[in-house]
Amino acid sequence: MDKKYKLLVLTGGGDCPGLNAVIRGIAKRARKEKEWEVFGSIEAFNGIFSHPVDLMKLNRKATAGIHVRGGTILKTTNKGNPMKFPVTQPDGSITFVDRTSELAERIKSLGFDAVINIGGDGSQRISQALFQKGLNIIGVPKTIDNDLSATDMTFGFQTAVQIATDSFDKLVTTAESHHRVMIMEVMGRDAGWIALHTAIAGGAEVCIIPEIPYDINKIVERINERYIDGRGFVNIVISEGAKPKDGTVTSSKGEKGSEHVRLGGVAYQLSKQLKDAGCKAEIRETVLGHVQRGGSPIAFDRVLATVFGVYAFEMVLGKKFGQMVSYRNNQVTSVTLEEATKAPHFVSPDHYLVQAAKGLNISFGD
Repeated sequence: MDKKYKLLVLTGGGDCPGLNAVIRGIAKRARKEKEWEVFGSIEAFNGIFSHPVDLMKLNRKATAGIHVRGGTILKTTNKGNPMKFPVTQPDGSITFVDRTSELAERIKSLGFDAVINIGGDGSQRISQALFQKGLNIIGVPKTIDNDLSATDMTFGFQTAVQIATDSFDKLVTTAESHHRVMIMEVMGRDAGWIALHTAIAGGAEVCIIPEIPYDINKIVERINERYIDGRGFVNIVISEGAKPKDGTVTSSKGEKGSEHVRLGGVAYQLSKQLKDAGCKAEIRETVLGHVQRGGSPIAFDRVLATVFGVYAFEMVLGKKFGQMVSYRNNQVTSVTLEEATKAPHFVSPDHYLVQAAKGLNISFGD
């Protein structure tokens, strides 16, 4: 009897349009190799830690047509980092412990020959830690924030930009009708890529990103240029991780069991700062939040995600463990997990998109 090989697939961190397309790409490519069986772990590595294990067989029925769906059929979590796994103490407090050795051994004991971990920078740091524990693991980059430096593009980003741009277009018309300043807050954490792309695509007057701390007085000046006798309008896009010069990021404590701070609310902070600085125009705020993560991926992200899935399985066949799929110079390739997690991908102030935006007279408040 021919030997059967087992592959484990999981999705970790925030959800993202295109995750299901990756899962389907992996499963469909694996079916061409008759000796491979593919399983998914529910809620990232939590499915492995569960007793009994919580797994889904990724057969033809489970993956048929899922590439058009948002979210992930395997579910996901940002509270199960095996490097800092949350453990509730008898007094109700939370401590974080390293369970990577236990996890690697448990995956091996379940008979898995390889693992494909689909996730962002945090997930790929987990991949690297597990690879160092001797696990045959491959990473697939995923984030709407586009903040992984080892790949030119991550799937989900273009869909998030499209959603943000559609929303921004609608705010332009209501801003013009009421002579208002409209502030739209988008996601991105510490990277301003979504805001920057949306500002150019939507025709913003002001774009505020984490990489360029803003001077509130410069923004007021830009607003005043747009108003004559109280008539005019301004549309501002701001990234959730933006901060004023000599200021701090607007954040709150993360949910219980999460190691992350929760960003959001910077639109309201900016609105108050503008009013305190003497802005006379009416101001309204819109926080897009998780709508940027939802819905069906656009065609570009479906294609990129599917190709990533196919390539990831072929990396398994080639035993290219300890590496992550990468999209560079319009080619799909791979990089080491160490390189993939070495540095984040932030917007450089001299990036060509920033310079183009400034050429369009978009203010960054600097």
